[in-house]
Order: sequence, then structure tokens, then C-alpha cells
Amino acid sequence: MMLRYALQTVRDRKAGFLGAFVALLCAAALVTACGTLLETGLRGKIATERYAAAPVVVSADQNVHQTTVKEKKGKAKTKHKAKPVAERAWLPASTVDAVRSVPGVERAVPELSFQAVPLVKAPGGAKPSYGHAWTSAALTPFTLTEGRAPQGGGEVVVDRELAARAGLKPGAPLTVQATGEPKTYTVSGIARSARGDLARQNALFFGDAEAQRLAARDGQVTAIGVLPAPGTDPGELAGRIEHALRGTGAQVTAGDARGPVEFLDAAGARIKLVSMGGAMGGTSLLVAILVVVGTFSLSVQQRYRELALLRAIAATPKQLRRMIGREALVVGLAAGAAGALAGLPLAARLHGRFVESGVVPANLERTAGIFPMFAAVGASLLGAWAAARITGRRIARIRPAEALAEAALERGRPAWIRIAIGVLLLAGGVVLVAVLSVLRTEPASTPVTFLAVVVLAGAVSLLGPLLVRGATALLAGPLRLAGAGGHLATANLRGNATRMASAVTPLALLIGMTCTVLFITPTLGNAARAQARDGVRAGWVLAAQGPGVTGAAAERIRRTPGVTAATEIVHTSVRVGLTKYGAQGVTPAGLARTWDPGVTSGSLDGFGEKSVAVSELAADQLGLKPGSPLKLALGDGTPVTLTVSAVYARGLGFGDLTLPHDLVAAHVDNPLASSVLVAAEPGTGREQLAAAVREFPGVGVLSAHDADEVRAERQQAGAEINLLAMGLVLAFTAIAVVNTLAMSTAERLREFAMLRLAGAKRRQVLRMLRAEAVAVLLIGAVLGSGISLAVLTAFSVGMTGAAAPAVLPVVYVGVLGVAGLLALAATALPGRVALRVPPVEVATSR
Repeated sequence: MMLRYALQTVRDRKAGFLGAFVALLCAAALVTACGTLLETGLRGKIATERYAAAPVVVSADQNVHQTTVKEKKGKAKTKHKAKPVAERAWLPASTVDAVRSVPGVERAVPELSFQAVPLVKAPGGAKPSYGHAWTSAALTPFTLTEGRAPQGGGEVVVDRELAARAGLKPGAPLTVQATGEPKTYTVSGIARSARGDLARQNALFFGDAEAQRLAARDGQVTAIGVLPAPGTDPGELAGRIEHALRGTGAQVTAGDARGPVEFLDAAGARIKLVSMGGAMGGTSLLVAILVVVGTFSLSVQQRYRELALLRAIAATPKQLRRMIGREALVVGLAAGAAGALAGLPLAARLHGRFVESGVVPANLERTAGIFPMFAAVGASLLGAWAAARITGRRIARIRPAEALAEAALERGRPAWIRIAIGVLLLAGGVVLVAVLSVLRTEPASTPVTFLAVVVLAGAVSLLGPLLVRGATALLAGPLRLAGAGGHLATANLRGNATRMASAVTPLALLIGMTCTVLFITPTLGNAARAQARDGVRAGWVLAAQGPGVTGAAAERIRRTPGVTAATEIVHTSVRVGLTKYGAQGVTPAGLARTWDPGVTSGSLDGFGEKSVAVSELAADQLGLKPGSPLKLALGDGTPVTLTVSAVYARGLGFGDLTLPHDLVAAHVDNPLASSVLVAAEPGTGREQLAAAVREFPGVGVLSAHDADEVRAERQQAGAEINLLAMGLVLAFTAIAVVNTLAMSTAERLREFAMLRLAGAKRRQVLRMLRAEAVAVLLIGAVLGSGISLAVLTAFSVGMTGAAAPAVLPVVYVGVLGVAGLLALAATALPGRVALRVPPVEVATSR
């Protein structure tokens, strides 16, 4: 019987359930979109391009490993963990002979893959370009359509897509920037792949000896493509090769597993997408729970009179709870199914934006499975049912004689259980803020940052009626200045604090979350830029528009009259154990003239090929001091042991580890310097330095101020990615603000009619609504800004050592302006619609 009543109630009160339906639909769409991204990271396929014709590929292990043994109650427990390295690991060339000797192998083709950037102006978006030896063209396969194979060290074959875009023909000159100095080659031929143009790269093919020189990896190969003998099963052959190479560290892959071997960035993007999808999904789920509970709370509060009548005519508490729960399940099922379907195009749009911004490579295919959809529907059902049961708990428990009185007037004080849980959430938020102030790494602090915002917003939701009453006492004076409308608004804020609190919560969450998302990157980036500005002593910086600054360009600038020192810098990341640290390689000569990292112990004097300088953070985490040995894995996984020469304070600006340039450059994919710091005597100007490097393509001279502006642009790009990642959550919260305020205003039809029958004019009622909206906005803005400020300050203390969050005034005013427009529009429009109905008609309606 209760199911029939529930269905009838939903059918007859569509407008009353519309707000809850919208909240659940948006929540389901959000869960589906985030779940799809997470599933893409876990199961998304990475298609191979270069190795399309090689069913089996042998490559080096792209991970560092750690084995730990723990003894507990006399039993040893062994754990094996692995983490990927930042650069490509290479195989010993001797592995090719070992693969060739395996039965079933027809050909084992060694592959060399290295950056090879054609220095040409061509229309369209440039793709990454890689150089290879012509003998490895069979791995795709590439075949000649024009010209001939490269002969000697002065010829190159280019793929058809690059030739068409750059207007290249056989015999044309082409300057290529690889891992060393630029060199001009003659195009000897144009090749095409049997499977069409490569989507993610351009291929340039050199003679074998020239390719080996350009790769700068003597005695090593990138990978080995294996062509099976006729009738040999690739899976079985892969097993035989793996057995033959056991103990060498080589990895054998076949089928879809070849893609991650070719595209290391795509494999890394999967990990990033899992992390991002999990963080977004977790934050989205918490925000959705908070919003849905608030929306259902308001929905059930609007029906207190109806529920009270049911109690008065002998409906039992169990019957009411069952009816409310089934109503919620009906709404939750409909909203969950619709939201799950809406989440698929939303996920596709978000994935496309990530691809456009370079966060996710295009060849990481989006996975659209059913699991996120089922999770979204399940979350909608569970959330709706739990929210409705919690909200209807009190009206179902009170005695029938008290039910109508409870429905006629809002309680003067929230239930003790609500206050207790609110205080617990407030205490939890304070603890999270305290923990955040001691976290010193971005991966650890970022999830805690957003969790703290949601927990504190949850505390605002539960303690909202008390906060609204307290704020009303402060705003009563200013509101009275608005005349009769202000007096009515003050009375409503005092008498309907619970209803007003349901509107304050999403506003506080919207402002708090938006400010945190917008200001977290500038807080960290500004501190890093300040450290870099203070630590760069050089007045000039060489920067390249292409792949980097060559060693010859750096040497030329050193010999320029007036230049006292030039420091080449190359960036990478290394692992100490399994922990990842940002690192840079610097040339030691004249280092003190160009760079000051703020040494706090030790010295950079004598910094050499076996030295390492570490930040205070790394020194604390690893227990290091000057003279300590440090074992680490370089960018390509090569293990080395270095001696700590100095500990420095400016780790945010320069990375946690500083190594010798030549050591780092020998183990990265791009050994060219990302920049060169140039110290010069007074009077040495930009024109003189630019003239010295004019013959090097793409190399320019920047002042220290210009270089800082470039860093600011990169910081802005990072902020846009963060905003893109959290944009769905912010949009959902904005919809919740509009939805809640519209619901709260639309259900006051009878109240407006009574006011007008008592003599209030339509203009006065609208003025009252505007005064209420402004008051709600002020309360939400203060609470949301306070939450964001507390969280950002703790983040700043932990990450930078100073309580200096970066709050951009113009952006902050813009956030408040948007929130204000949403609040006023969501209040005024439903209010105007409600006031169109004649008050007598409302008063006499059932």
C-alpha cells in the first residue's frame, strides 16, 4: 500500500520532487563521468603505431623495483613494489642476438628511437618527430613511395604526412635537430605506412650508422621488434623469448601491451588519469552526498504538513518511513538512470578537453563501460534513500498529537544529534587543516585540501540553523534599513533558519571550493617563482623555441666577451627507492656566479661528477646531510651513488635534487639544455649575446624578468588544467545553488499570498526576497571564504613554509559576483512566478 501511495505522491507532486530529481541526476552524471575517466586509466587501450607489424616486442624494464621483507609472529611476509621511471630505459644491444637464437623467430629487428625535430615551417599542428634507423622501417612497416633509402650520413627518408605538410620532395634539404647539434640532410625518399599516416608522430629514417650517432646510446637499442616464423603463434613465441631472457631485466610484450612500450607518456597518463579520476570521483561523491542530503532535507521539510496529517490519521512511523524511502527510490532510480546516460557524453567531452590540453594523449582510448553507469545508479538510489530516511526521521517519530504543531512552526533549535554530528565534522575539518599544514609534498596535500573543504562545508550544513540565527542577529540592523521588506526578511531568517541554512550550504560550498581550486596553484606557483627569482643570479637566460639549447650554443656564449659564466640546465625526475623527486642537472663551472639555491649546510664549492645537492625537504625525508651517500635511480632507471655536497632552502624553485649536468644528460630522452643561465659583466647587453648565438636556430636571449614571465605563463597553464579537472564539481555545486534556492522560493506560494492579503504589496514582497537573498549570499560568502582561507593558509604553510596564500582580488570578486548573480536569479525568478497567482486563489486552494 505504501508503494502505491509513494507512486501517487510522486505523480501528484512532480514540482515538489523536481529539485531532488535534478540534484540526483547531476550527481549521477558526475559519478558516471568521473568513473569513466577512472576506468579509462585502468583499462583504456593504448594502440601501437611503430610496432604494428611486430607481433612481439622486447624492451627494457621501465620500472624501478623494491622488495621488502617483514617478519610477524615468526612468519616472513615479502612485498614487491614497482614504480615507473621518467625517461626511456634502453636495452643492451647484445639482447638482439639472444632473441634471434630463440626457435620460431624469423627476424629480430633492433629499434632506435630518439627525438629528431625537423626545423621547417609547416601549416597545421606539429606532431612529435622521432628518428629511427632505416632497417627498422619493417616494424610498421614503412615502404618507399618516392626516392630511395638513405645512404651514408647525409640523407634522410621522411614519412608521407610530414613531406606533404612541409612541401618536401626527394633532393630537398632538411635541417634536423636531434640530440646534438642541428644538421642539414638531403631528403632521399618519402615513405608511407601500410596502415596510413601515423596519428601521434612523424617518422624520420637515417642510415644505421647515422641513427646510432644521433641516438647517442652506444651499445644500446630502444627495443627489439620480433617477426615470428610462418605458423608460429605470437603468444607462444613471447613465452619462449621471456624464458630465454629471464634474469636480464628485459620485458616481452605482445598484442595490446605493445602500445605502452612505444608510448611511455600514454602509459604514464594512465596512472595520472587513475589518480585524477579517483580524486575527482571521491570529491564529487562527497559533494554529491552533501548536496543531495540538503536537497532532500528541503524537499521533506516542505511536506511536513502533509506528513503530519498522515501521522494525525493514524499512520504509523514505520509506514511513513517506508513511504518516504520508496518515494526516494522511485526518484533516485529515474534520476540515476537519466544521469548515467547523461554522464557518457559528459565523460567524452571531459576526455576530449584533457586531450586538447595535453594531459591525456590522443591514443589512450576512452573506455565507456557499464560499471560507472551501474555505480552512478546505485549511488543515486542509496543516496536518495538514505537522505530521505534521515530527513524524515523526526516527523516519523513524533506523536500524532504533536505532528501538526511540529509542521506549523519550525523548531527553535536543531536536534541534539544534528548538533553533535556537526561539531564532530567541524572538529574533523580542523584536524584536516592541521594535518595539511605539515604536509610538504603536492601529491599528499592536494587530496587533503579538497577533503577539508567538503568536511567543513558538511559542518556548515549541519550547524547551519545556528549559524544563520547568529548571522541574522548581526544583519538585523542593516536589513531594517531596507524598510518593510527588510523587516520581513529579518523575521523570515529568524523564524525559518533551517530553510535558509539549506540555501547557505551550497553557496558556502561553491565559494569555498571555487576559491580553493582557483588559488591553490598560484599559492604554490608564486612561492616557487619567488624562490627562482631570488636564486637566479644571472642577468640573462638562453631559451629555445625548439627542443633545447645545444652544447655548442652554450659554449659559444661562454666565449663571448663580457660573459663570466654560463650554466646549462636539464630537467628530469629521479627515484630514491620508490619515491619520485624532481631533479635538475647543472654544469659546475662558474655555478656560484649564476645560481644561488640558498645553501643552509655544506657548500657547492667543488661540486663535481659524483656530487649531489638536495633540498631541505629531501634532506629531512631521506635523513641526509653533507657527506652522506645517496643511492638513486636516474631518469632511465640507471642506479648511481652520489655524495651530498650541500643542502639548500629553495627547493620549490629549483627542484629537490641538483645533479651534475653530464650525468643527467646521458640518461634522459632529450639531453639538450632547457635553458642556460648567463652571467655577464655590466654593459654586456642583449644585442651582443643574441649576435653570439644567431646561427643556432630557435635560440633566443631573455632577461631574468622575461624568463620569470615565461614561468608565470606555464603556471597559468597548470591552473587551467586544475580548473578543468575540478570544473564538473564546481558546475554541479553551482547547479545545486540554483536548484536549492529555486525550491526554497517556489514552495512559499501560500506565505506570499498571506502577506499580500495582509496588505503587503507585490513590490514589498519582492524586496523582501531580494533582502533575504543578499543576507543568504553574505552568510554563504563569509563561511565559504573562511573555509577557503583556512585551507589555503594551511596548504601554504605546509608547502612553502609561510602563511601566504595567493588570493587574486579580481578573481575573488568575480567568484562572489557569479555566486551573487546565481543567488539573486534563483530567488527573483521563482518569486515573480509565484506572485503572478492571485492571492485569493492561493488562499482558497486545497
